[in-house]
Amino acid sequence: MTAMFVNLPVTDLERAKAFYTAIGFRINPLFSDHNAACVVVEEDHSYFMILVREFFQTFTDLPIGDPATNPSVSTAIFLDSREAVDKATADGLAAGGSEARPAADYGFMYQRQLTDPDGNILEFGWMDPVAAQQGPEAVANQQA
Repeated sequence: MTAMFVNLPVTDLERAKAFYTAIGFRINPLFSDHNAACVVVEEDHSYFMILVREFFQTFTDLPIGDPATNPSVSTAIFLDSREAVDKATADGLAAGGSEARPAADYGFMYQRQLTDPDGNILEFGWMDPVAAQQGPEAVANQQA
């Protein structure tokens, strides 16, 4: 099985868990403790490990940056509809996140950027299934 785990440093684990569950994910308690929580993005495939900064530091000898002032990664999560993108973003805003940029509508793709309370950037998006299979030009040709 191939699975992806994205490790994110957080300053307040309980606040981070509340944020990530508010946007529709669940916490896997089998892989969570006082230092970390496993956030299930897509069962059996994609996860966030939200780690308190001190614990995150044990995985590297390099200094940990502050994602709120020096972001180094943006994680894009594509959902099944534009409405699902708007709902996830609205739920994240209500749970303490922020939206630094307006929604981007490219016709074949729709994206919104949501920053968690620690400054980690998530992008929620939707892509027209035709574009996902055949490229954006296929959608433009359909509309012409």
